[in-house]
Amino acid sequence: MTGAVGIEYTRVRDLRGPLLFVEGVSGVGWDEFATIVLDSGERRHGLVLEVDRDIAVVQVLEDTAGMSRTGTRVAFSGTPLRIPVGAGWLGRVCNGRGEPADGGPPVLGGSYAEVGGAPINPVRREPPNEAVLTGVAAVDVLTTLVRGQKLPLFSAAGLPHLELAVQIAAQATCGGDPFAVVFAGMGLTHADTAFVRHGLAARSAARELVLFLNTADDPVIERLLTPRLALTVAEHLAFGEGRHVLVVMTDMTAYAEALREVSAARGEIPARRAYPGYLYSDLASLYERCGRIRGRPGSVTILPVLTMPAGDITHPVPDLTGYITEGQIVLSGEVQAGGTYPPVDPLASLSRLMRKGTGAGRTRADHPAVAAQLIAALARSRQVRELADLIGRSALSPTDLRHLDLEDAFRHRFLAQRADEDRSLDDSLGRAWEVLLTLPRSQLGMLPADLLDAHALPQDQEAR
Repeated sequence: MTGAVGIEYTRVRDLRGPLLFVEGVSGVGWDEFATIVLDSGERRHGLVLEVDRDIAVVQVLEDTAGMSRTGTRVAFSGTPLRIPVGAGWLGRVCNGRGEPADGGPPVLGGSYAEVGGAPINPVRREPPNEAVLTGVAAVDVLTTLVRGQKLPLFSAAGLPHLELAVQIAAQATCGGDPFAVVFAGMGLTHADTAFVRHGLAARSAARELVLFLNTADDPVIERLLTPRLALTVAEHLAFGEGRHVLVVMTDMTAYAEALREVSAARGEIPARRAYPGYLYSDLASLYERCGRIRGRPGSVTILPVLTMPAGDITHPVPDLTGYITEGQIVLSGEVQAGGTYPPVDPLASLSRLMRKGTGAGRTRADHPAVAAQLIAALARSRQVRELADLIGRSALSPTDLRHLDLEDAFRHRFLAQRADEDRSLDDSLGRAWEVLLTLPRSQLGMLPADLLDAHALPQDQEAR
Protein backbone atom coordinates (compact mmCIF):
# COMPACT_ATOMS: atom_id res chain seq x y z
CA MET A 1 0.00 0.00 0.00
CA THR A 2 1.25 3.49 -0.78
CA GLY A 3 -1.35 5.68 0.82
CA ALA A 4 1.17 7.08 3.31
CA VAL A 5 3.53 8.54 0.70
CA GLY A 6 4.08 12.28 1.23
CA ILE A 7 2.52 12.28 4.70
CA GLU A 8 4.64 13.08 7.77
CA TYR A 9 3.66 11.55 11.09
CA THR A 10 4.57 13.25 14.36
CA ARG A 11 2.89 11.02 16.94
CA VAL A 12 5.84 9.07 18.30
CA ARG A 13 4.50 6.75 20.96
CA ASP A 14 7.74 5.24 22.25
CA LEU A 15 11.50 4.97 21.71
CA ARG A 16 12.86 1.58 22.72
CA GLY A 17 16.49 0.76 21.94
CA PRO A 18 16.84 0.98 18.14
CA LEU A 19 13.05 0.99 17.64
CA LEU A 20 10.66 3.85 17.01
CA PHE A 21 6.90 3.36 17.55
CA VAL A 22 4.71 5.67 15.45
CA GLU A 23 0.96 6.07 16.07
CA GLY A 24 -1.84 7.01 13.70
CA VAL A 25 -0.29 5.59 10.53
CA SER A 26 -2.32 4.56 7.50
CA GLY A 27 -1.34 2.68 4.35
CA VAL A 28 2.10 1.68 5.70
CA GLY A 29 3.46 -1.76 4.83
CA TRP A 30 6.06 -4.16 6.19
CA ASP A 31 9.71 -3.50 5.18
CA GLU A 32 8.83 -0.01 3.96
CA PHE A 33 11.62 2.55 3.95
CA ALA A 34 11.17 5.57 6.23
CA THR A 35 12.85 8.97 6.57
CA ILE A 36 13.03 10.39 10.09
CA VAL A 37 13.64 14.11 10.71
CA LEU A 38 14.64 15.22 14.22
CA ASP A 39 13.72 18.60 15.69
CA SER A 40 17.34 19.65 15.09
CA GLY A 41 16.92 19.01 11.37
CA GLU A 42 19.06 15.86 11.38
CA ARG A 43 17.78 13.15 9.01
CA ARG A 44 17.85 9.47 9.85
CA HIS A 45 16.47 6.43 8.10
CA GLY A 46 14.59 3.31 9.07
CA LEU A 47 12.70 0.22 7.95
CA VAL A 48 9.23 -0.87 9.04
CA LEU A 49 9.44 -4.08 11.07
CA GLU A 50 5.76 -4.44 11.93
CA VAL A 51 2.40 -2.70 11.56
CA ASP A 52 -0.27 -3.41 14.17
CA ARG A 53 -3.51 -1.55 13.40
CA ASP A 54 -2.37 2.11 13.34
CA ILE A 55 1.03 1.60 15.03
CA ALA A 56 4.18 1.12 12.95
CA VAL A 57 7.37 -0.25 14.48
CA VAL A 58 10.36 1.30 12.70
CA GLN A 59 13.94 0.09 13.17
CA VAL A 60 16.18 3.17 12.98
CA LEU A 61 19.36 2.45 11.04
CA GLU A 62 21.37 5.15 12.84
CA ASP A 63 19.85 4.23 16.24
CA THR A 64 17.52 6.36 18.35
CA ALA A 65 20.19 8.09 20.48
CA GLY A 66 19.44 11.79 20.81
CA MET A 67 15.87 11.44 19.56
CA SER A 68 12.81 12.61 21.49
CA ARG A 69 9.13 11.78 21.24
CA THR A 70 8.27 15.38 20.49
CA GLY A 71 9.55 17.19 17.42
CA THR A 72 10.30 13.99 15.47
CA ARG A 73 8.69 13.61 12.03
CA VAL A 74 8.46 10.32 10.13
CA ALA A 75 7.67 9.97 6.42
CA PHE A 76 7.18 6.62 4.66
CA SER A 77 8.30 6.06 1.07
CA GLY A 78 5.70 3.49 0.06
CA THR A 79 8.43 1.09 -1.14
CA PRO A 80 11.07 -1.15 0.47
CA LEU A 81 14.66 0.08 0.76
CA ARG A 82 16.31 0.20 -2.66
CA ILE A 83 19.97 0.83 -3.52
CA PRO A 84 21.80 1.54 -6.78
CA VAL A 85 23.48 -1.54 -8.25
CA GLY A 86 26.16 -2.04 -10.86
CA ALA A 87 29.91 -2.10 -11.41
CA GLY A 88 30.24 1.26 -9.62
CA TRP A 89 30.52 -0.63 -6.33
CA LEU A 90 33.72 -2.40 -7.39
CA GLY A 91 36.80 -1.00 -5.70
CA ARG A 92 34.75 0.86 -3.07
CA VAL A 93 34.94 0.68 0.73
CA CYS A 94 31.66 1.44 2.52
CA ASN A 95 30.25 1.29 6.02
CA GLY A 96 27.55 -1.17 6.96
CA ARG A 97 24.84 1.10 5.51
CA GLY A 98 26.53 1.36 2.13
CA GLU A 99 27.83 4.90 2.66
CA PRO A 100 31.36 5.56 1.34
CA ALA A 101 34.14 5.10 3.91
CA ASP A 102 36.98 5.65 1.43
CA GLY A 103 36.54 9.40 0.89
CA GLY A 104 34.90 8.88 -2.50
CA PRO A 105 31.52 10.06 -3.76
CA PRO A 106 28.30 8.13 -3.13
CA VAL A 107 27.91 5.03 -5.27
CA LEU A 108 25.57 5.58 -8.20
CA GLY A 109 24.09 3.04 -10.58
CA GLY A 110 21.96 2.86 -13.66
CA SER A 111 19.36 0.74 -11.90
CA TYR A 112 18.09 0.08 -8.38
CA ALA A 113 17.29 -3.14 -6.54
CA GLU A 114 15.39 -3.95 -3.36
CA VAL A 115 17.67 -4.83 -0.47
CA GLY A 116 15.33 -7.52 0.85
CA GLY A 117 15.96 -9.77 -2.14
CA ALA A 118 14.50 -13.23 -2.52
CA PRO A 119 15.76 -16.82 -2.75
CA ILE A 120 16.31 -18.18 -6.26
CA ASN A 121 13.33 -20.09 -7.64
CA PRO A 122 14.27 -23.80 -7.33
CA VAL A 123 12.91 -24.46 -10.83
CA ARG A 124 15.41 -21.99 -12.27
CA ARG A 125 18.42 -23.15 -10.25
CA GLU A 126 21.38 -24.53 -12.16
CA PRO A 127 23.21 -27.30 -10.23
CA PRO A 128 26.71 -26.19 -9.14
CA ASN A 129 29.42 -27.98 -11.13
CA GLU A 130 32.62 -25.88 -11.18
CA ALA A 131 35.11 -25.07 -8.44
CA VAL A 132 36.11 -21.79 -6.84
CA LEU A 133 39.83 -22.14 -6.05
CA THR A 134 40.97 -20.33 -2.91
CA GLY A 135 44.72 -20.97 -2.90
CA VAL A 136 44.33 -22.71 0.49
CA ALA A 137 45.30 -26.39 0.19
CA ALA A 138 42.99 -27.69 2.93
CA VAL A 139 40.00 -26.06 1.23
CA ASP A 140 40.83 -26.69 -2.42
CA VAL A 141 41.74 -30.38 -2.02
CA LEU A 142 39.59 -31.63 0.88
CA THR A 143 36.54 -29.32 1.10
CA THR A 144 36.36 -27.85 -2.38
CA LEU A 145 34.17 -24.76 -2.72
CA VAL A 146 31.84 -24.96 -5.74
CA ARG A 147 30.30 -22.05 -7.64
CA GLY A 148 26.83 -21.37 -6.25
CA GLN A 149 27.50 -23.20 -2.97
CA LYS A 150 27.04 -21.91 0.57
CA LEU A 151 29.91 -23.29 2.68
CA PRO A 152 30.30 -21.86 6.21
CA LEU A 153 33.51 -21.51 8.19
CA PHE A 154 33.00 -22.61 11.81
CA SER A 155 35.46 -21.13 14.29
CA ALA A 156 35.83 -20.07 17.92
CA ALA A 157 37.29 -17.16 19.82
CA GLY A 158 41.07 -16.97 19.48
CA LEU A 159 41.24 -18.83 16.16
CA PRO A 160 42.36 -17.05 12.98
CA HIS A 161 39.04 -17.14 11.13
CA LEU A 162 39.30 -13.50 10.04
CA GLU A 163 42.81 -14.09 8.69
CA LEU A 164 41.61 -17.12 6.73
CA ALA A 165 38.52 -15.28 5.44
CA VAL A 166 40.68 -12.39 4.22
CA GLN A 167 43.17 -14.80 2.63
CA ILE A 168 40.38 -16.59 0.75
CA ALA A 169 38.83 -13.28 -0.33
CA ALA A 170 42.22 -12.06 -1.58
CA GLN A 171 43.18 -15.23 -3.46
CA ALA A 172 39.97 -16.83 -4.74
CA THR A 173 39.60 -17.29 -8.50
CA CYS A 174 37.26 -18.94 -11.00
CA GLY A 175 39.80 -19.78 -13.66
CA GLY A 176 39.72 -17.11 -16.33
CA ASP A 177 36.04 -16.19 -15.89
CA PRO A 178 35.01 -12.70 -14.69
CA PHE A 179 35.20 -12.75 -10.91
CA ALA A 180 34.50 -10.45 -7.96
CA VAL A 181 34.43 -10.63 -4.18
CA VAL A 182 31.92 -8.91 -1.90
CA PHE A 183 33.16 -8.81 1.71
CA ALA A 184 30.66 -8.01 4.48
CA GLY A 185 32.18 -7.48 7.93
CA MET A 186 29.82 -7.27 10.93
CA GLY A 187 30.74 -6.20 14.45
CA LEU A 188 34.44 -5.80 13.63
CA THR A 189 36.88 -3.95 15.88
CA HIS A 190 38.70 -1.02 14.36
CA ALA A 191 41.89 -3.09 14.33
CA ASP A 192 40.06 -5.84 12.43
CA THR A 193 38.70 -3.27 9.98
CA ALA A 194 42.20 -1.97 9.28
CA PHE A 195 43.44 -5.55 8.83
CA VAL A 196 40.70 -6.34 6.32
CA ARG A 197 41.30 -3.18 4.31
CA HIS A 198 45.06 -3.78 4.20
CA GLY A 199 44.74 -7.48 3.33
CA LEU A 200 42.33 -6.80 0.48
CA ALA A 201 43.89 -3.58 -0.83
CA ALA A 202 45.34 -5.23 -3.96
CA ARG A 203 42.03 -6.82 -4.94
CA SER A 204 40.23 -3.54 -4.28
CA ALA A 205 42.71 -1.62 -6.44
CA ALA A 206 42.06 -4.12 -9.24
CA ARG A 207 38.32 -3.29 -8.98
CA GLU A 208 37.44 -6.87 -8.09
CA LEU A 209 36.20 -6.17 -4.56
CA VAL A 210 33.36 -4.49 -2.70
CA LEU A 211 33.84 -3.89 1.04
CA PHE A 212 31.03 -3.34 3.55
CA LEU A 213 32.46 -2.85 7.04
CA ASN A 214 30.25 -2.57 10.11
CA THR A 215 32.20 -1.94 13.31
CA ALA A 216 31.30 -2.97 16.84
CA ASP A 217 30.49 0.63 17.84
CA ASP A 218 28.11 1.18 14.91
CA PRO A 219 24.35 0.94 15.56
CA VAL A 220 23.20 -2.63 16.04
CA ILE A 221 20.50 -2.27 13.39
CA GLU A 222 23.18 -1.58 10.78
CA ARG A 223 24.50 -5.08 11.43
CA LEU A 224 21.24 -6.54 10.15
CA LEU A 225 21.39 -4.45 6.98
CA THR A 226 25.03 -5.12 6.04
CA PRO A 227 24.72 -8.70 4.66
CA ARG A 228 21.57 -7.78 2.75
CA LEU A 229 23.33 -4.87 1.06
CA ALA A 230 26.25 -7.15 0.20
CA LEU A 231 24.01 -9.82 -1.30
CA THR A 232 21.98 -7.28 -3.29
CA VAL A 233 25.15 -5.88 -4.87
CA ALA A 234 26.47 -9.41 -5.47
CA GLU A 235 23.26 -10.57 -7.16
CA HIS A 236 23.39 -7.81 -9.73
CA LEU A 237 27.10 -8.34 -10.41
CA ALA A 238 26.37 -12.04 -10.93
CA PHE A 239 23.02 -12.22 -12.68
CA GLY A 240 23.01 -8.77 -14.25
CA GLU A 241 26.64 -8.58 -15.39
CA GLY A 242 27.66 -12.23 -15.68
CA ARG A 243 30.36 -12.33 -12.99
CA HIS A 244 31.08 -15.16 -10.60
CA VAL A 245 30.85 -13.55 -7.16
CA LEU A 246 32.14 -14.83 -3.82
CA VAL A 247 30.36 -13.25 -0.82
CA VAL A 248 32.31 -13.52 2.45
CA MET A 249 30.20 -12.64 5.51
CA THR A 250 31.85 -12.41 8.93
CA ASP A 251 30.79 -12.74 11.69
CA MET A 252 27.32 -14.27 11.41
CA THR A 253 27.25 -14.78 15.18
CA ALA A 254 27.46 -10.99 15.58
CA TYR A 255 24.58 -10.72 13.11
CA ALA A 256 22.49 -13.23 15.11
CA GLU A 257 23.20 -11.38 18.35
CA ALA A 258 22.00 -8.15 16.74
CA LEU A 259 18.83 -9.95 15.68
CA ARG A 260 18.37 -11.17 19.25
CA GLU A 261 18.77 -7.63 20.60
CA VAL A 262 16.15 -6.24 18.25
CA SER A 263 13.82 -9.12 19.06
CA ALA A 264 14.15 -8.38 22.77
CA ALA A 265 13.43 -4.68 22.16
CA ARG A 266 10.23 -5.69 20.33
CA GLY A 267 9.16 -7.78 23.33
CA GLU A 268 9.03 -11.04 21.39
CA ILE A 269 8.94 -14.39 23.18
CA PRO A 270 12.47 -15.83 23.01
CA ALA A 271 13.36 -19.34 21.87
CA ARG A 272 16.64 -21.24 22.38
CA ARG A 273 19.22 -19.17 24.32
CA ALA A 274 17.04 -16.07 23.95
CA TYR A 275 17.33 -16.01 20.15
CA PRO A 276 14.07 -15.34 18.30
CA GLY A 277 12.11 -18.32 17.06
CA TYR A 278 12.51 -17.15 13.47
CA LEU A 279 16.34 -17.27 13.55
CA TYR A 280 16.33 -20.25 11.18
CA SER A 281 14.16 -18.56 8.55
CA ASP A 282 16.06 -15.31 8.90
CA LEU A 283 19.42 -17.01 8.27
CA ALA A 284 17.88 -18.97 5.40
CA SER A 285 16.68 -15.71 3.81
CA LEU A 286 20.37 -14.76 3.51
CA TYR A 287 22.02 -18.08 2.69
CA GLU A 288 19.47 -19.10 0.06
CA ARG A 289 20.22 -16.05 -2.07
CA CYS A 290 23.27 -17.83 -3.48
CA GLY A 291 23.37 -20.14 -6.47
CA ARG A 292 23.26 -20.16 -10.26
CA ILE A 293 20.30 -19.31 -12.50
CA ARG A 294 19.59 -21.41 -15.56
CA GLY A 295 20.46 -19.53 -18.74
CA ARG A 296 22.60 -16.89 -17.01
CA PRO A 297 26.41 -17.04 -16.85
CA GLY A 298 27.08 -15.67 -13.34
CA SER A 299 26.91 -17.22 -9.88
CA VAL A 300 26.78 -16.19 -6.22
CA THR A 301 28.82 -18.29 -3.79
CA ILE A 302 28.56 -17.61 -0.05
CA LEU A 303 31.23 -18.21 2.60
CA PRO A 304 29.65 -17.25 5.96
CA VAL A 305 32.07 -17.12 8.89
CA LEU A 306 30.75 -17.66 12.40
CA THR A 307 32.28 -18.08 15.82
CA MET A 308 30.87 -20.79 18.05
CA PRO A 309 30.58 -19.52 21.66
CA ALA A 310 32.85 -21.70 23.80
CA GLY A 311 33.46 -23.82 20.69
CA ASP A 312 29.96 -25.31 21.02
CA ILE A 313 28.87 -26.59 17.61
CA THR A 314 25.37 -27.24 19.02
CA HIS A 315 24.91 -23.51 19.69
CA PRO A 316 21.84 -22.23 17.77
CA VAL A 317 23.80 -20.20 15.20
CA PRO A 318 26.14 -22.97 13.93
CA ASP A 319 23.44 -25.59 14.48
CA LEU A 320 20.86 -23.84 12.29
CA THR A 321 23.51 -22.78 9.78
CA GLY A 322 24.47 -26.41 9.37
CA TYR A 323 20.90 -27.33 8.44
CA ILE A 324 20.76 -24.67 5.72
CA THR A 325 24.22 -24.88 4.16
CA GLU A 326 26.09 -27.57 2.23
CA GLY A 327 28.87 -28.58 4.58
CA GLN A 328 31.31 -26.72 6.81
CA ILE A 329 34.99 -25.87 7.24
CA VAL A 330 35.86 -26.30 10.93
CA LEU A 331 38.84 -24.66 12.62
CA SER A 332 40.42 -26.55 15.51
CA GLY A 333 41.97 -25.21 18.68
CA GLU A 334 44.09 -28.37 18.92
CA VAL A 335 45.61 -27.79 15.49
CA GLN A 336 46.13 -24.12 16.35
CA ALA A 337 47.95 -25.12 19.54
CA GLY A 338 50.38 -27.12 17.40
CA GLY A 339 51.39 -23.93 15.60
CA THR A 340 49.77 -24.83 12.26
CA TYR A 341 48.01 -22.29 10.04
CA PRO A 342 45.32 -22.60 8.85
CA PRO A 343 44.13 -24.76 11.77
CA VAL A 344 41.55 -26.70 9.74
CA ASP A 345 40.24 -29.96 11.19
CA PRO A 346 39.90 -32.11 8.04
CA LEU A 347 37.83 -34.84 9.71
CA ALA A 348 35.21 -32.38 11.00
CA SER A 349 35.07 -30.50 7.69
CA LEU A 350 32.94 -31.40 4.69
CA SER A 351 31.84 -30.00 1.34
CA ARG A 352 28.68 -31.81 0.22
CA LEU A 353 28.92 -30.45 -3.32
CA MET A 354 32.61 -31.23 -3.73
CA ARG A 355 32.11 -34.09 -6.16
CA LYS A 356 30.03 -31.79 -8.39
CA GLY A 357 33.01 -29.50 -8.93
CA THR A 358 36.03 -31.83 -8.98
CA GLY A 359 37.46 -34.46 -11.28
CA ALA A 360 38.44 -34.62 -14.93
CA GLY A 361 37.56 -31.49 -16.88
CA ARG A 362 36.99 -29.48 -13.70
CA THR A 363 40.00 -29.68 -11.40
CA ARG A 364 42.13 -32.79 -11.99
CA ALA A 365 41.24 -36.41 -12.71
CA ASP A 366 42.91 -37.73 -9.55
CA HIS A 367 41.44 -35.07 -7.22
CA PRO A 368 38.36 -36.95 -5.85
CA ALA A 369 40.28 -40.18 -5.22
CA VAL A 370 43.21 -38.40 -3.56
CA ALA A 371 40.88 -36.42 -1.28
CA ALA A 372 38.92 -39.52 -0.25
CA GLN A 373 42.07 -41.55 0.43
CA LEU A 374 43.68 -38.74 2.42
CA ILE A 375 40.61 -38.36 4.65
CA ALA A 376 40.46 -42.13 5.22
CA ALA A 377 44.15 -42.25 6.07
CA LEU A 378 43.84 -39.33 8.48
CA ALA A 379 40.90 -41.03 10.22
CA ARG A 380 43.01 -44.14 10.70
CA SER A 381 45.94 -42.02 11.90
CA ARG A 382 43.76 -40.44 14.57
CA GLN A 383 42.68 -43.88 15.79
CA VAL A 384 46.31 -44.99 15.95
CA ARG A 385 47.30 -41.88 17.89
CA GLU A 386 44.58 -42.58 20.46
CA LEU A 387 45.77 -46.20 20.65
CA ALA A 388 49.38 -45.05 21.16
CA ASP A 389 48.24 -42.91 24.10
CA LEU A 390 46.85 -46.07 25.72
CA ILE A 391 49.46 -48.72 25.02
CA GLY A 392 52.53 -46.73 24.06
CA ARG A 393 54.21 -46.12 20.72
CA SER A 394 56.55 -49.09 21.13
CA ALA A 395 53.61 -51.53 21.01
CA LEU A 396 52.42 -50.33 17.59
CA SER A 397 52.93 -52.26 14.36
CA PRO A 398 55.15 -50.87 11.58
CA THR A 399 52.05 -49.94 9.57
CA ASP A 400 50.58 -48.09 12.55
CA LEU A 401 53.82 -46.17 12.92
CA ARG A 402 53.54 -45.19 9.26
CA HIS A 403 50.10 -43.74 9.99
CA LEU A 404 51.58 -41.60 12.76
CA ASP A 405 54.21 -40.42 10.30
CA LEU A 406 51.44 -39.59 7.83
CA GLU A 407 49.66 -37.38 10.37
CA ASP A 408 52.86 -35.42 11.00
CA ALA A 409 53.56 -35.14 7.27
CA PHE A 410 50.00 -33.94 6.66
CA ARG A 411 50.30 -31.08 9.14
CA HIS A 412 53.77 -29.91 8.17
CA ARG A 413 53.89 -30.66 4.45
CA PHE A 414 50.28 -30.22 3.31
CA LEU A 415 48.16 -28.27 5.81
CA ALA A 416 50.62 -25.61 6.93
CA GLN A 417 51.03 -22.60 4.69
CA ARG A 418 51.67 -18.90 5.12
CA ALA A 419 48.74 -16.50 5.42
CA ASP A 420 49.89 -14.81 2.20
CA GLU A 421 50.68 -18.02 0.29
CA ASP A 422 48.53 -18.60 -2.78
CA ARG A 423 49.09 -22.30 -3.42
CA SER A 424 48.11 -23.70 -6.81
CA LEU A 425 45.89 -26.76 -7.04
CA ASP A 426 48.64 -28.77 -8.74
CA ASP A 427 51.02 -27.91 -5.90
CA SER A 428 48.39 -28.83 -3.29
CA LEU A 429 47.61 -32.18 -4.94
CA GLY A 430 51.33 -32.88 -5.34
CA ARG A 431 51.79 -32.36 -1.61
CA ALA A 432 48.79 -34.61 -0.93
CA TRP A 433 50.48 -37.37 -2.93
CA GLU A 434 53.71 -36.91 -0.95
CA VAL A 435 51.75 -37.31 2.29
CA LEU A 436 49.91 -40.42 1.06
CA LEU A 437 53.13 -42.09 -0.05
CA THR A 438 54.18 -42.10 3.58
CA LEU A 439 52.03 -45.25 3.75
CA PRO A 440 52.75 -48.60 2.10
CA ARG A 441 50.86 -49.29 -1.10
CA SER A 442 48.69 -51.90 0.60
CA GLN A 443 47.13 -49.10 2.71
CA LEU A 444 46.09 -47.03 -0.32
CA GLY A 445 43.18 -49.16 -1.45
CA MET A 446 40.97 -46.20 -2.41
CA LEU A 447 43.36 -45.11 -5.15
CA PRO A 448 43.03 -46.77 -8.58
CA ALA A 449 45.98 -48.91 -9.65
CA ASP A 450 46.78 -46.69 -12.63
CA LEU A 451 47.15 -43.66 -10.36
CA LEU A 452 49.37 -45.58 -7.97
CA ASP A 453 51.49 -46.81 -10.85
CA ALA A 454 51.92 -43.22 -12.02
CA HIS A 455 52.75 -41.72 -8.61
CA ALA A 456 53.68 -44.40 -6.09
CA LEU A 457 56.75 -46.50 -5.53
CA PRO A 458 56.76 -50.22 -6.43
CA GLN A 459 55.19 -52.92 -4.28
CA ASP A 460 58.36 -53.37 -2.26
CA GLN A 461 57.83 -49.93 -0.73
CA GLU A 462 56.55 -51.74 2.36
CA ALA A 463 60.01 -53.08 2.98
CA ARG A 464 61.55 -49.61 2.93
